[in-house]
This record gives sequence, C-alpha cells and structure tokens, in this order.
Amino acid sequence: MRHLLRNSLLALALMSTLTAQAVTSRIKDLAFVLGAQENQLFGIGLVAGLNNDGDKNLVSTLASMANVFQQFGITLPASTLSSKNVALVMVTAEIPADQKPGNKIDVTVSAIGDAKSLQGGVLVQTYLYGADKEVYATAQGAVTVGGFSLGNAGGNVQKNHPTTAQVVSGGFVVKTIPSTTVRNDAIDLVLRERDFSTAARMAEAINVKYSGSSHAMDGTTVRVKIPDTYQTLPVAFIAQLEALEVTPDSRAVIILNERTGTIVVTSRVKISSCAVAHGNIVVKIADTLDVSQPSPFAQVGQTAVTPRTDTAVSEDKARLKAFPEMPTVDKIANYLNEMGATPRDMMAIFEAMKQAGALQAELIVR
Repeated sequence: MRHLLRNSLLALALMSTLTAQAVTSRIKDLAFVLGAQENQLFGIGLVAGLNNDGDKNLVSTLASMANVFQQFGITLPASTLSSKNVALVMVTAEIPADQKPGNKIDVTVSAIGDAKSLQGGVLVQTYLYGADKEVYATAQGAVTVGGFSLGNAGGNVQKNHPTTAQVVSGGFVVKTIPSTTVRNDAIDLVLRERDFSTAARMAEAINVKYSGSSHAMDGTTVRVKIPDTYQTLPVAFIAQLEALEVTPDSRAVIILNERTGTIVVTSRVKISSCAVAHGNIVVKIADTLDVSQPSPFAQVGQTAVTPRTDTAVSEDKARLKAFPEMPTVDKIANYLNEMGATPRDMMAIFEAMKQAGALQAELIVR
C-alpha cells in the first residue's frame, strides 16, 4: 500500500509540471448544447435460456411469463409454469436526441429477482419507455455477461457480476425524441461541471471569434446568439463553437480513498505554514501454551497446560516536520514522501490540517 501511495504522489509531482502551464480544452469537452443531451430509457423484460440459474419461481416472473404467452394466444395459469431457466430483468439504455427510427443502441440488462447468472441467456423483446411513459425503442438479443459464478456445496467462485449484462446494439429505435437546440436565434451551452470562472472564460473565448455574441447566464449556462450569416446553418455554427479552446478553472480539492490508496490533489491546493508530528505505535500480542508439571519424585501434583500472553508495545520515534507554505502540488508530494505517510496516515494528517485551518482545499474522504 505504501508503494502505491508513493507512486500516486510521484504522479502528482509529475502532473504539477503540466499544471504550471495553461491547459486548454475544447468547448465540446466542457459543455453540451441544451436540447442535444442524451435521454434515459427503461423497461422490464425477461431473459430466457438460462441453465437452471433463473429465478426460483417468483410470482412476478411467473406472471410476466404468462403475459408473454397470452400475447401469442396461449393461456396458461402462472402456477403451471417454471422459471428455472428465466429471469425477470430491468432493461436500461441511453438514447441521444434526434436518433431516427432504425438506429441501434446498446442496452444494459440487470436481474431483479434471485437469478444466479444471466450467462447464456437471450433477452425477450422488451419495450423501452422514456420519462413521459412513451415507447421510444425496443430491445432484444443475446446478452453478454462480463463475469461468471461457479460452485457447488463445497464452495463458490465468482468474478465480477454475472447478474448484469449488456446487449450490444440490441436496442432498436422506433420513435424520435423531439429536441430543440435553437431558441430565439440563440443556443445555450451547459457546462458539465458548474463553475462561474469557466463560464466567464468560455463566453470571453466565444466573443473573441464572434464579437458580442455570448454572455454567461450563470455558473452553468452560456448563451450564444447565432450570427446572421449562420441563421440557416445552425449545425455548422455549433461545430465551430465546439472546436474553440478554453482554459477551464478548477477548485482546490483533495480526494482520499483509503481502501485503494488512491489520492487525487488538484493544482490549486495550498497549505499554510504548519508543523506535523508523525509517529506509529505498534502493539503485538502473542498467545502461547506452557506445560507445567510436578518436580521429579514429587508425591503430589499433576501435569497441566497453562496459557501465557506476551504483550509488547513499540513506538516509532516521532518526527515533527515543519511545512513551509507550499503553493504547488510537487512540494506537497515531496514532503509527504519524505515522511513515508501511508493512506491512513495521510487521512489523519490532512484532516488535522483542515481542522487547524492550514489546508486551503476541500477534503473528500471516500
């Protein structure tokens, strides 16, 4: 874990040399055009063809199977059916705006009941609904599972999640989702990450090319008026907008994930002058069994086993490290490397700095 932490900090030190220079991004990567965003679809269906890994005769699964048979004029009581090879699933997908009927999309299938695996199954045709309860696509096809589950009474081996699968290009668009990107001869660019500084810089970059055409509405939206020469060519104008370069701003944030040892520090993080004491206490407890027996030729007594507990406490020599004001990520990385901090130590160090008011950043612990 310590090696992982050091590698992370070395990577941060390397990144700091890049953050010293202004990094620009395309507007296309920072924002999207309002009205052209993707929409979510959902539906409930059945996956058939499972090898005794399906639901254990759940009422909802059996009722769904009976409904499918009913559509083909076959009436069967749900109580007469078996769902060992069938699983009730939730089907979800994302569809871009203006997708025309006939376009194909990927869908995700997730077991709802107690099916063990969806491996080898086939999704029965399922209607996919939008938020307005209208059907915009159908889905069917063989599912692709990225994991497996094998085992018996003696043990079980599982990799990833065999109860979640995909049907690549299994969704078939049947209805176009209406969208409007141009309103009152203007379009709205919506930032993927809300930031007032980035919104202002984006409007400024657009005005450099199209003078007086845009302004930031808030920290999320930049409104751009379409020039007269592009009134009949809004798509061409949007394409040119998306290619413009902007220097985005970022907050001072530190994210710590103790479980994986992952550390993310933005270039804006600053630490005021402070001192940190770092030391580890190790407690070792070992249980052993001693044999006690009478002395030779003793008239009384018997052999007995007695437990013994040995306890040892050791403490590393504490080190008080003075932190001068550190305005760059590489200095933070170097100092923490010198201290040999582990992820758990770093969590305590940063939390203490935050409480002391020496850390000018948002601290997020996951």
